[in-house]
Amino acid sequence: MKTLGNIIWFLFGGLEFAIAFFLLGIIYCITIIGIPLGLQMFKIAGFVIWPFGKVVVDINTNGFKIFLNVLWLVFGGIFTVAMIYLVGVIFCITIIGIPFGKQYFKLGSFLFKPLGHGFEKAENVQAA
Repeated sequence: MKTLGNIIWFLFGGLEFAIAFFLLGIIYCITIIGIPLGLQMFKIAGFVIWPFGKVVVDINTNGFKIFLNVLWLVFGGIFTVAMIYLVGVIFCITIIGIPFGKQYFKLGSFLFKPLGHGFEKAENVQAA
């Protein structure tokens, strides 16, 4: 089922999302202080191509990463997160769109604190 979901996702927006986050990562990497955020945008680009079957995991953060997360939220991140959650809610209105809405919520939780999360395959993560 996740393969079919990934194919549908890729055809109807996943590729465009991946290109957008890849370009955003390049823009962040141009600045020296934005390189960690740029690298996270590259991770997000890899996630949005094939999101089904992956989960968001927490990563330890230090003071500099927390500072960059705050900068991210202040300078556009909060708007991006709000829009991603809004799209997720819109998808969840229909029964067919619920799996895709869940992927948007997963992406939104990552984007809220990009330097404190990563992605893993669902099979690799043990249930807590």
